[in-house]
Amino acid sequence: MLRVRCLRGGSRGAEAAHLIGAMLGRAVTGWVQRAFQSSSSAAAAQSHHAVEEELVTEPIQQECPVCSYNEWDPLEEVIVGRAENAHVPPFTVEVKANTYEKYWPFYQKYGGQSFPVDHLKKAVAEIEEMCNILHHEGVSVRRPEPIDWSMQYKTPDFKSSGMYAAMPRDILLVVGNEIIEAPMAWRARFFEYRAYRPLIKEYFRKGAKWTTAPKPTMSDELYDQDYPIRTVEDRHKLAALGKFVTTEHEPCFDAADFIRAGRDIFVQRSQVTNFMGIEWMRRHLAPDYKIHIISFKDPNPMHIDATFNIIGPGLVLSNPDRPCRQIDMFMKAGWTVVKPPTPLIADDHPLWMSSKWLSMNVLMLDEKRVMVDANETTIQKMFESLGIKTIKVSIRHANSLGGGFHCWTTDVRRRGTLQSYFH
Repeated sequence: MLRVRCLRGGSRGAEAAHLIGAMLGRAVTGWVQRAFQSSSSAAAAQSHHAVEEELVTEPIQQECPVCSYNEWDPLEEVIVGRAENAHVPPFTVEVKANTYEKYWPFYQKYGGQSFPVDHLKKAVAEIEEMCNILHHEGVSVRRPEPIDWSMQYKTPDFKSSGMYAAMPRDILLVVGNEIIEAPMAWRARFFEYRAYRPLIKEYFRKGAKWTTAPKPTMSDELYDQDYPIRTVEDRHKLAALGKFVTTEHEPCFDAADFIRAGRDIFVQRSQVTNFMGIEWMRRHLAPDYKIHIISFKDPNPMHIDATFNIIGPGLVLSNPDRPCRQIDMFMKAGWTVVKPPTPLIADDHPLWMSSKWLSMNVLMLDEKRVMVDANETTIQKMFESLGIKTIKVSIRHANSLGGGFHCWTTDVRRRGTLQSYFH
C-alpha cells in the first residue's frame, strides 16, 4: 500500500509526492501488471481507487493555533514585541507628520541612530517582566526575532534604515484563523516583517491562513511632501478637512488602525492608513466581515487603540479628548461608552512617538481581566468599578517607544467564536 504524506512545502511538497509516486510506480510495474492479469476488471478498478485514496498530499489536519475574533475573548497565545536594538527613524516627512513639534529636535539629532541606550535597557527589562506576568496568567508568549535595525537599505524609490519590532499590533492583524501582514506606511518600517516571518511560517505550517497586503513602493508620490504642519491648530484643521501626509497613490495601512468586534471591524483614515488601504481590507474580508470607517476630533490620527479601544461585547473606551464623530451609532446599537480618566503620566516623561493616552491602551486577558499600567491608579479604579480585575504592570520606559499593552502585543489565539456584536 502506497502512502505518502507531505507535511510541508506547498506546491513543492506536492511535486515531491508525485515524483516519489512515479519512482515507486516504476519499481513495482511488474507486480501491478501481474495483479491486474489475475484480477477481474472490477477488482482492478477498486484497487486503483484505493491507491488514490491513500495518496495524501495535504497537511495533516490539526487544531489551528491562530484564532481570534475580537479584543476580549480569553487570551491563550500572544506575540510580544522587542525593544532590543530599537532605532530612531530618520526624520522624513511621514515621521514629522506623526510627531509633535517639541520632539522634532530629538529626531533631527538621533534619526537613524539608537534610542538612548539606558532608556532602552529599562524598556527591555519592563517588557520581560510583562512577559513573565502573562505566563503567570496562563498565556503563551511568543517573540519576534532580534534584527539589526541600524542596517541601511535602498529600493528604487527610497533609502532608509530600520526602526524596531516593538509593536506587533502595528504590522499584524489576526482575523479568525488568518494573519494579515500590514503594508505599513513609514519607510523605516518597510522590512519590519522580517522579524516576524519565522513565527508566521510556523503558524502557516500548522494550518493558519497567511496574507500579505500589497507592499507599497513608498515613492515620493505616497506622501504630501509639503504637508503644512507647524502647530496643533494646523493639524486640527488639516485632519478636519481629511488631509493627511499619506496620499491615495497606492494602498497603505497600519494594522493598529483597525479594531475588531466579531463580524464588525472599525477603522480610521489616519496619517498611516489611506482609503485605498481600507478598501483593500474591505474587499479582502467581505462578505464575512464588515468594515466601518469612523473618525475622531484628533489633530494627529495614527492608530486607533489609544482613542477608541473596544474592551468587551458592546463596551468601548472612548477618549474624551478625541471624541468619536459617529458615537451616536454605537449608542443606538446599545453599546456602553466609557470615558477613561485623564492620564497621570508626568509631562516631562519622554513620549517620543505617542500621547499620554497610552493609559487606555490596555490588553484584555478576558472579559474580567485587564493588563493595565501600574502607575495609572485612576484608570485601575475605573476598571474595578466595571467589575474587571486589573493586572498591574509598569512599562513607562517602553511607553516612550510608542505604545501601551495593546500596541506591544498581537493576540494570536483567543478562546471564542465568531459573533455579531453591532446591530
